[in-house]
Amino acid sequence: MSNTVKHIHFTEILAKSDPPILLKQHVEEGLTIQELLKIVFPNLPVKNVEHFWELLRLCVICHDLGKSHIEFQRMLHKLSNKWYSQRHELYSIPFIEALEIEDADKTLIKQVVAGHHRRYDELLCFIGRSYKQANSNSFALDFEDDNKLSFEDEFKRCLNSEYVISLMKEYGLHLFNLNAKLPNELIHNFLKNPTHLEHSNYFTLLLLLGAFKQCDHLSSASIFEIRTLFDSDFHYLSDKHNDLLTKGFDFYPHQKESSQATGNVILTAPTGSGKTESAMLWLQKQMQVSGQGRVFYILPFTASINAMYERLRTDLGDKSKVGLLHGKLSAYLDSLIEREHSDISKDERIDFIHKIKAAYQTIVTPLKIATPFQLLKHIFGLKGFEKGIFEWAGGYFIFDEIHAYNPNVFAQIVVLIEFAVKYLGVKVFVMTATLPRFLKTELQKAIGSYTEISAKDKLYQQFTRHRVILKDGLLSQNTSLIQTDLNRDKKVLVVCNTVEQAQKVYAELRSENKVLLHGSFNAFDRNVNESKLKEDNVKLLVGTQAIEVSLDIDYDVIYTEPAPIDALIQRFGRVNRERKKGICPCFVFTERNDADKYIYPNKEVIDRTLEVLSRFTESIQEKDLQEAIDYVYPNWTEKDAEDYNLTKELLWDYVKRLSPFIHSDKSEEDFYSQFDGIKVLPARCQIEYKGYLNEFEFVKAESLKVQISKSRFAELIKSKEIQLDKYVFERSDKDHLEETKYFVINRKYTSDLGLQIKEEEDKEVLINVADNCW
Repeated sequence: MSNTVKHIHFTEILAKSDPPILLKQHVEEGLTIQELLKIVFPNLPVKNVEHFWELLRLCVICHDLGKSHIEFQRMLHKLSNKWYSQRHELYSIPFIEALEIEDADKTLIKQVVAGHHRRYDELLCFIGRSYKQANSNSFALDFEDDNKLSFEDEFKRCLNSEYVISLMKEYGLHLFNLNAKLPNELIHNFLKNPTHLEHSNYFTLLLLLGAFKQCDHLSSASIFEIRTLFDSDFHYLSDKHNDLLTKGFDFYPHQKESSQATGNVILTAPTGSGKTESAMLWLQKQMQVSGQGRVFYILPFTASINAMYERLRTDLGDKSKVGLLHGKLSAYLDSLIEREHSDISKDERIDFIHKIKAAYQTIVTPLKIATPFQLLKHIFGLKGFEKGIFEWAGGYFIFDEIHAYNPNVFAQIVVLIEFAVKYLGVKVFVMTATLPRFLKTELQKAIGSYTEISAKDKLYQQFTRHRVILKDGLLSQNTSLIQTDLNRDKKVLVVCNTVEQAQKVYAELRSENKVLLHGSFNAFDRNVNESKLKEDNVKLLVGTQAIEVSLDIDYDVIYTEPAPIDALIQRFGRVNRERKKGICPCFVFTERNDADKYIYPNKEVIDRTLEVLSRFTESIQEKDLQEAIDYVYPNWTEKDAEDYNLTKELLWDYVKRLSPFIHSDKSEEDFYSQFDGIKVLPARCQIEYKGYLNEFEFVKAESLKVQISKSRFAELIKSKEIQLDKYVFERSDKDHLEETKYFVINRKYTSDLGLQIKEEEDKEVLINVADNCW
């Protein structure tokens, strides 16, 4: 580097330029977040909590000292400069080295500051490309030394050490023997021997890095509030209790037990018996006893997550304290905001969505409704996992309907629970109406110490509300029976095992107020249908497994295709939910469609289910359901056991190798793709899709796509029924053309039925699309 005028110093040292923020202001704002974290995270699983917060304070103070480099300042002031895209965090390290503190503490702070922007392998590679090495035994990758910088010379000539020394004194810190040494050895040694789960300082380092990134990112975004749950937020539970008492009722015994239990809980109670209230009563008690912690309410399906989100927003009163996380979040928020704020402009709506998502994706929101995958991504080491794991520390996980996962996903959840409980001080509340004993055994081993709470026999007797009627044949061949109940003005629920059957039955049945719910709608139409379920006048709901979990709906009768007993119990739970209709019939058809084997491949489970259901023709005694479940599921099948054990073993092996500063190359999108399908755009939606892109309504454009399975995608792309297309449009906000690629599927799509996977789109529609998209 050519000579820099050593004595030119800026009177004000900036940390950021747009808008200009002084380095000291940035430090102060980071320390503001640090103080908030101390309030929000009182139960960190570290040996010396006060010492941890002091280490975090030092990280915040020291992390950007390297920005006092004169060429970096020239860059921030938009002057010609010779910064050469260096890494300012590297120039902060010598100042930390000069602190008079314990060597172990010094190492932790240096590691965090060095790695707070880049992965260590990327950082080491950068050092090798950029700086001359002191000797041939370099720790960095070898590159030619021509045109490289000397880190030591740069530091001595360009760092405003006088400013730094003065700033440090303001925080009671003094520097001794300041030396400019390239920190390649620090990074190389860590990469050679990463800190893993087995190391004694693993969680101190992991949580320190996560906490520091929270401070840096929130302060950089000018977010200076982290919301908390107060006892007053749970007053709605007292109001419900008082309302029950005035009517001569009371909370159920399992709800009262939940309100007094401390620590981990497994609750078993029938559907409709107030398990959600039980969980919130438990949460209130934990916060009274143990204090603050971030809360994750975990559900398996998007429809139930959205419904729970809207329910708890209403219950708690303060909508800003409840968030949600799932893969269709943007489209859902777009629909919700249009419903709740129909008078705002497009730009205001887009900005509103952005702000809400930002709050939900940070630690600002204290209670989040989420899929398990939103948590699992962190133990897979995706970028930013240290922040995510820090958010769990001393927190509370509520699992609703944990039975609803396949063996592979259930194994991952078991690892997540064991890791969070054992190492992070997380307390869990697991609730279900239907859990085979062998699954419960796995949960018990993962949780360790826990309280078991079950609904009382007396309550189960009170919940005698259904009787089973087994019907021969296929459901689709008996729609006249269903139509008869509709004609009698009954509220009818129909549950099919596949989307194709649900569409067929829905189309055949006549009702002025009917709703279809399945996974082959685009996000826009799905959100419309879910919002209709909140209306009391819906007389017919036809759906697939999506309706089984945590939807607060109540019908008079159900007609369902054969399914495993745990799924059927959940389906029955949507009928006579409030027990005001006597004993309601639950019709189960005994014949399976050919496609059912892809949904429920174990025919023996279905056969045993039908056998055991034949005992409940008079009425279902809910207290006998556990015995029935255990009869149907005496244990894993050989394949399920193999899948479960292999997944659990492989994930634990991965967790044991998880290390700060070294994250997976897999993107978040790649991670979710292992659980989700592939999004395609129905051909008839292309005109609307391109119109939204032209208007920069990217969320609305994306909400027109439909998700299909990978196997179906492979089949249709091979037959050229799915093709890759692209669209070029002008981005006026970025002053350039932008190209987006998408898959188009030549299959019929209508807003009432969704994607009809076996029907080609009408030729007239395709001609119209071609003419208008030309």
